[in-house]
Amino acid sequence: MANTLAVVCALGGTVGYVKGKSLPSLLAGISVGALYGTSAYLIKNNKDYGYELALGTSILLTGAVGPRALKTKARVPLGMATLGLLGTGYYSKKLYQSHYGV
Repeated sequence: MANTLAVVCALGGTVGYVKGKSLPSLLAGISVGALYGTSAYLIKNNKDYGYELALGTSILLTGAVGPRALKTKARVPLGMATLGLLGTGYYSKKLYQSHYGV
């Protein structure tokens, strides 16, 4: 899932740049995508802190894009905020499972 989120975030930032000439959207999308990509690598290779990084990135994504999504109701920010919320739920569950063996 983290690989998918990495690609979607990078694409979302690119769309924000192409549609609105927003360099911050491009930089944020690529940065968040890189964080998800790093977490995917850590998870795949059973390294420490993969789920923690993915959860933190999901929370960051939701917090950064959520207010704009609610204000503008634009599709790309709404989609990104929704992915952030879904990632937060998913990685919260995975982190819990990895720590408590549930």
